[in-house]
Amino acid sequence: MELPDYQGGSIVNLMRSIERGLGARPCAEASAYPELQALPAQEIAGARNVVLLVLDGLGYHYLNEHGAGSTLLRHLKTRLTSVFPSTTATAVTSFLTGVGPQQHALTGWTAWLPELGCVTATLRFRARHGGEPFSKSGISPRSVYTAEPMFDRLPAKSYVVSPQQIIDSDYNVTHCGVAARRPYQELPGMFSNIAEIVCSGDGRQFIHAYTYDLDAAAHTHGCASPELQDAFRRIDAAFARFLDEIAGSDTLVIAVADHGFIDSPTAACIELADHPQLAETMMLPLCGERRVVYCYVHPGKEDAFEHYVQTRLDHCASLFRSADLIAQGWFGLGPVHPRLAERLGHYTLVMKDDYTIKDWILGEPRHLTLGVHAGVSAAEMHVPLIAASA
Repeated sequence: MELPDYQGGSIVNLMRSIERGLGARPCAEASAYPELQALPAQEIAGARNVVLLVLDGLGYHYLNEHGAGSTLLRHLKTRLTSVFPSTTATAVTSFLTGVGPQQHALTGWTAWLPELGCVTATLRFRARHGGEPFSKSGISPRSVYTAEPMFDRLPAKSYVVSPQQIIDSDYNVTHCGVAARRPYQELPGMFSNIAEIVCSGDGRQFIHAYTYDLDAAAHTHGCASPELQDAFRRIDAAFARFLDEIAGSDTLVIAVADHGFIDSPTAACIELADHPQLAETMMLPLCGERRVVYCYVHPGKEDAFEHYVQTRLDHCASLFRSADLIAQGWFGLGPVHPRLAERLGHYTLVMKDDYTIKDWILGEPRHLTLGVHAGVSAAEMHVPLIAASA
């Protein structure tokens, strides 16, 4: 079991180093985290341009096992941990806010949000089963996305370079804050956008760029697939050309990931419908992720829930009281978001080996991906820190 190293070895600590290296104004919540030991602020402070390149899904172990001869591996600096859970909704929010899940309280792909009265797809700002974003009904995204964007604390001019499909989403707009948003359609467009910003600016600049090409390939085709390897090679080749293009621009390029991956075959998915006695103890659908699920249990049925998990699912799931995970620091350091506990439910199931667990609700498309993440295996939790100066 690999847990986040918030004391100086996680992606949250990286963001602390970047903030301090860029001279950000103080933030009490961010200050709970020390700088990254492998890249302290003083190593960032001298660069005129700082680029944070988030390669969604590039696990440390995948890079080492499949990246021989790559430019990305050549510039590998060290290994970091993600956050808990090791998933995009949670980790990318830490990249954008500079704080841990303990402060931003976006705890997975889906969450029970009492203020909205439903289980929500957090990144899409809509109900889990589908439909229009809540903003279409006049509900402000800021009512849910409450953490301050990191860009709003920086004296440097900031940019966010993201795929056209998500650049103007409620989630993205809210978390970009004062940063200028630059969309792109294909991978080369991401690097050309960054290069244009770097080479045309006349002051300190911070560019946050994001691609989900690796993530999409791993989810669909799996960790050992030629499709994932092809996506990696395309990114690596584009990364190498980009470094050549911006040579001499006084730029520090930091590439990192939000999580890694494992494969989980359909046979390793526990269907809640096959466990009606367990389902009867639940007052809400499962929330979170297939690898880390938050369970809301009917009052008076706690013993039955615990007994079933411990006797029937012990081979595939570790059972925790969610409050204990907060107390033990799984979600971060420092002050706790006032809604964190209610977004975690009464219990958390952390799946073992390659197991996942899933329920289905009315209106939800039935689809399982081969590649999964969010858990506490080394392959999911460990991400690379890649750094190159140009």
